[in-house]
Parts: sequence; C-alpha cells; structure tokens
Amino acid sequence: MQFDQDERGFSFSKEGPLDMRMDPTAKMTAKEVVNTLPEKDLGEMFKELGEEKLWRVSAKAIVNARRKKPIQTTTELSQILEEVIPRGGRKIHPATKIFQAIRIYVNRELETLQETIEKAVNFLRPGGQVAVITFHSLEDRIVKNVFRDLSSPIRNHYGQKISEAKLETITKKPIMPTFKETRNNRRARSAKFRVARKRVE
Repeated sequence: MQFDQDERGFSFSKEGPLDMRMDPTAKMTAKEVVNTLPEKDLGEMFKELGEEKLWRVSAKAIVNARRKKPIQTTTELSQILEEVIPRGGRKIHPATKIFQAIRIYVNRELETLQETIEKAVNFLRPGGQVAVITFHSLEDRIVKNVFRDLSSPIRNHYGQKISEAKLETITKKPIMPTFKETRNNRRARSAKFRVARKRVE
C-alpha cells in the first residue's frame, strides 16, 4: 500500500520525497542514505541488497550528482540512474534494483524478517503454522534458511542432540503464483510462499 502513496517516496515512477520508511517515525530516510553514505558503502549496498551488476557506476553517479546539490526526490534519483544504467534488454526499469536496495537498507528488512520469523515461532502453539510471502531472492533465502535451521534438532559441538527441532517444513519448495494470478496482479509475479508447522511436543 505504501508504494501507491507518492508522499512515502517508494516509487521511482511517482514524484515524491526520498523517504522509503515503512515506519514514518523512524529516523533514517532514503534521502539521508543517498546524500551521506560514502561511495564505497553505497556501491556495496547496491551490490548486496539490490543485486545490481552496475553497482559501481550507480554509486559514482549518485555521489557526483549530490556534489552539485542534494538529491531530494524519487524522480531526481531515478533520472540520475537512467543516465548510467542502460535499459538494453532489461525487463525492469533501470532504477528498480537500486530503489530496492535503498528501501531494504532504510528499513533493515532482512534483519527484521529473520527476527520476526524466529519470534513468531515462539508464539505459536504446537501444530500452529507460520506462513511467509517474499518478493525477492534475498528474502526467500532467509525464510528458507530459518525454516531449515528450525526444522533440524539442535546439537552441541560433539554432535549430540540437545533439543528437538521446533518446526516441520510443509513447503519443500515455495508455492509460486499462477499465470492467471500474475496477469490479474503484476505485483504477484515474484512472490514466493513458504509454510512451516510448529512440532507437537
């Protein structure tokens, strides 16, 4: 829902302030990240969180632009990226992965996702289920790994079992949207759905 609100600054296709905070009361904004992070840190963020191949030139372009004046809006940032990331055969907009990386960084999305799943499992009754929908590979990898780890017994360094597994993974492979669903809802095209059940003691 936040993506559809121009004033929240999530979308490169809509004019808005560089914000991107899921929690409007949080201190760090995308504007602060884009205008203050060193070029090296920006590049690493784009590489790791955005999986953008042109992470170096993207970081350099942003730093060069902000030397002239602070980058204030989503469209300003988008235009900077469009000049250095060729559309070529890309199916997505040149700014997509960079915006993704900044949003993930601002909201600590990956750390929060792992913490939330682990806490949710503790609140589940035996037999209760935890279900997670992710929208890109970094998120899905975290869910897959957390479910895998919690579905295995805990062992000490001698290999002796200390406690039983907490979960039983129900979806060995993620459930993907059908063609019909993605046709009706384009945002579902990258969704992956995984489910696990808390073991009955």
